[in-house]
Amino acid sequence: MKEWITGRNPIYEVITARRRDLFRLQVARGAEEKGRLAQILRLAEERRVPIERVGRERLDSLGENHQGLALEVSGYPYSDLSEILARAEQRAEPLFVLVLDTLQNPQNLGTLLRTAEAVGVHGVLMPLRRAASVTPAVVHASAGASEHLLVAALNLAQGLEALKKAGAWAIGLEGSPQAQAVERVRLDGPLALVVGSEGEGMRDLVRRSCDLLVRLPMVGKIESLNAAVAGSVVLYLAHQARAAKKPPSA
Repeated sequence: MKEWITGRNPIYEVITARRRDLFRLQVARGAEEKGRLAQILRLAEERRVPIERVGRERLDSLGENHQGLALEVSGYPYSDLSEILARAEQRAEPLFVLVLDTLQNPQNLGTLLRTAEAVGVHGVLMPLRRAASVTPAVVHASAGASEHLLVAALNLAQGLEALKKAGAWAIGLEGSPQAQAVERVRLDGPLALVVGSEGEGMRDLVRRSCDLLVRLPMVGKIESLNAAVAGSVVLYLAHQARAAKKPPSA
């Protein structure tokens, strides 16, 4: 399966990650070949990717905000849980996994993948069905961060059980009264953070698979944050806790 990635940063990350086959690069005629575009053209030439100069209307048909550039590539390279566990072991770090339960919005998914890559998660779990997959729109929304992540699509309840057997503490994020305030929960150990869908939250089976639930404090007028913002906040809280626990560098 082939697909088109648009936008300069996403395309740059796709090329530098070296995880996909690259078929052809289309560049808008008249585009100034400097900065990031110049870097992409140099990398494409090094990889022997055919470069085509095309009219902007051709790029407009491939996606919004293309920034005068589109790259035809193979489909997203999904991983499996064993690779995620191996990455944690290779880094000699406590397991750190983001679990996304039936997110539907590509922008929210892309935002969470971008945050997950920024804080150094070892991998991301997604359900096999009824959820957004890593489409070109998600790659764009993540600014290409998705290309550097290990993302596995599998049965989430089974995936959570495997993560718990590997030593992770499964913590679900939701705003219910049953959830504990996040500041009272330790986030510095092996962790699987579960974020539910935008409207319904976690499915019952996934929710029951969690060891505990946490909520973010809300002191303003609104009752909740959206899934991408709330998940990103907790990812950074976990990153902060894990960083504080690390011994100082020699």
